[in-house]
Amino acid sequence: MKSILKELHKSGMNIKRETLNRYINILMDAKIIYECKRFDLKSKKSINGEQKYYLSDMGFYFATNTDNRINYGPALENVVFNYAKSKGYDISIGRIGKLECDFIMRDNMNNYGYVQVTMTTMLNRETEDREYAPLEMIKDNYPKYVLTRNDMIQKRNGIIHENIPQFMAAGKLF
Repeated sequence: MKSILKELHKSGMNIKRETLNRYINILMDAKIIYECKRFDLKSKKSINGEQKYYLSDMGFYFATNTDNRINYGPALENVVFNYAKSKGYDISIGRIGKLECDFIMRDNMNNYGYVQVTMTTMLNRETEDREYAPLEMIKDNYPKYVLTRNDMIQKRNGIIHENIPQFMAAGKLF
């Protein structure tokens, strides 16, 4: 909510937090956006006020994207979020200390999966470490995934690395 308000204020739209909250609720009621709450893995509690929102249809993003550049990281996250939602998962964003896990997936049998989404891990070792670090800190035995767009698949500390289009085409679950 803070970052949305900040962007609106930067563009000259001075609206109050309460008004923005009403607009967001209208968009959620209309199923245009979905809320994804944050969950602290250490305290096992939901963190109020630190949610993210994902579009139900990326066409809204592409229709309003006037600078012809696509920010692939958030776009891929949105695609994975919608895929998981279509498979019936409850989805949260995870926090482990100062690190963030893109998604915590929970199925109807209370099985979990942890997911990091990135365009690539192949830029450099620092990028790879940044994506794997949150998953390496999680100490339970539920599956952990790094999903990328087109990287060569690698193995690291039992974390499953998958190509996003192939993962979805095969109908795989988390």
